[in-house]
This record gives sequence, structure tokens and C-alpha cells, in this order.
Amino acid sequence: MFEDLDLPRVWPIGTILFNLLFLLIAIPIEGYVYHKRLNFDKKTSIFYAIAVNCFSGVIGWVIFFIIEPLLAAPLKAELISYIFFNSLRASNSQGILIVTTFIIFFATFIMKFFLLRIFVFTLSEDIGKKKEEPQSFPRQSNRFISKINFQDTNLVTTTLIANSLSYTAITAVLLIRNNR
Repeated sequence: MFEDLDLPRVWPIGTILFNLLFLLIAIPIEGYVYHKRLNFDKKTSIFYAIAVNCFSGVIGWVIFFIIEPLLAAPLKAELISYIFFNSLRASNSQGILIVTTFIIFFATFIMKFFLLRIFVFTLSEDIGKKKEEPQSFPRQSNRFISKINFQDTNLVTTTLIANSLSYTAITAVLLIRNNR
């Protein structure tokens, strides 16, 4: 089964390095937003930013490698031309690229939100401790439910702001790169 696997002869070094650059841009920006908006300490916010960006990057590349063989031949040729040579051959490719960019932005936002939510829930310090539950009253349970809803809203807003700022910085780098 694995005897047919070979290392590729051509590597998209530019794409790999730009993906690394994008991580180096996104992690500090998102870590700063997590620190300011979610009141994490700096170490924790950078940890969450690294974890969320690395996991979403890996999931994104896995999805890319699943979808890529299903593309039509002209789209595949455009994709290879863009990845290896940073050029689009067909005139209608720019519209497809813009739509794809919006889809990737919102898919990444949703993925980062759920990853951050999972990380915050599973890595919180209160999970392993047993708490003695005091007598709960309906008013207290309503406060608890509203607090959970507020935290989810705050997490969504924070993730959207962090993702938007990091994508804006990455877009600025891409624009600078293309204007050379």
C-alpha cells in the first residue's frame, strides 16, 4: 500500500513559505485580540492563537487536498498556475478567486470559533475539580444561562474581530507582494 508513495519532485516552496508567513502574521494579531477582549494572560492567549491557527491550517489543507482531485481540468490548471507561478491565465478566474476567498474566510472563521470554544472548554482549570453545587434557585440558573450565552457571544465577536484583523494584514502583505 505505501510502496507507491514517493516524495514529489517539485515542491511549492513559495506557497509553503507564505503559509508560514501568514501564520507568523496571524498568531500575534489574534493573540493580542484574545488577550484584550477575553482577558486571558499573554501566554494563554498566544497559546490559543497558535493552536487555533495551526489546527485550522491543517484542517484547511486537508480539505484542499480532498477537494482538489474533484475539480475540473481547467480549474485544476488555473490552481496549479496560481500556486506555482502566482499567475492566473483565464480572465474569469479572478471572480472565482474572489468568491473562493470569501468562502475560505467564513469557513476559517467558523472553524476557528469552534476550535477556540473547544480549547477554552477542555483546557480550563475548573474541569478536573469537583464543585459542590449549592442549592440552585431559578433566578441563579437563569443568570448562569445568560452568562453562558454572553460568553458565547463574546467568543464569536472576538473570533470574528481576530480573524478579520489577521486576514486584513495578510491581504495587505499579498497586495504588497503583487505590486512589486
